[in-house]
Amino acid sequence: MSAYGALAQVYDSLMPAQAYPAWADSCDALFRPRGLKTVLDLACGTGRLSWLLAEKGYEVIGADLSSDMLVEAMAAGEGRSVPIRPMFICQAMEELDLYGTVQAVVCSMDGMNYLEPEALEEAVRRVRLFLEPGGVFFFDVHTPEKLRSLDGRTFFSESEEAFCVWSAACPPGAGSCEYAVEVFTRAGKLWRRSSEEHREYLHEPEWLRKVLLGSGFGEVRICGGLPLRPRSGEDERLFFVAS
Repeated sequence: MSAYGALAQVYDSLMPAQAYPAWADSCDALFRPRGLKTVLDLACGTGRLSWLLAEKGYEVIGADLSSDMLVEAMAAGEGRSVPIRPMFICQAMEELDLYGTVQAVVCSMDGMNYLEPEALEEAVRRVRLFLEPGGVFFFDVHTPEKLRSLDGRTFFSESEEAFCVWSAACPPGAGSCEYAVEVFTRAGKLWRRSSEEHREYLHEPEWLRKVLLGSGFGEVRICGGLPLRPRSGEDERLFFVAS
């Protein structure tokens, strides 16, 4: 079983619509004052953030490992008028290989949690390699405490076209949280069932800071929410701004 196969076709209908405008506005608040114009949307998924940034006038490259998600990302551009259309490429984060440099990199919706530690270190190294001096790397992660709290829990999400069941397992001492995902998509009067497996890794915030600093970033801020604000001990998602 693979991740983001059948789920790709219904992903947008199951995700909270307000999340992406908040990300786009926060990117704009970070990038525009610095004069940053070229943006890599890393693990871009269905491209919702890519298109919102393009509408704000940014030149966007969207990269994702899932070809199914990229198909949806390209289809999302039908009928949209933007100054420069995003370019989408199929690449894993730890194998990032651009033709040139970019001025900003964003990885939203806990995409970095999908990388095991060694792969994350390599992904950060490659982001730094393709990021111009003065650029910004902006991403978020679920805290280890949040992922541990999911152990044994089941979640449901539904829309008119799909029903999705997520069952999480993160036993004590585990370095990752595994999700068994059942996706039911409407097929006429019937429903088609597909199964997927997802895994998110637990990354300690201070370890992430060390990885970023060790890869050549000079400053790392850890924030607690969007719009960006100081972190607190109760935050379940943390936002990193590395420059």
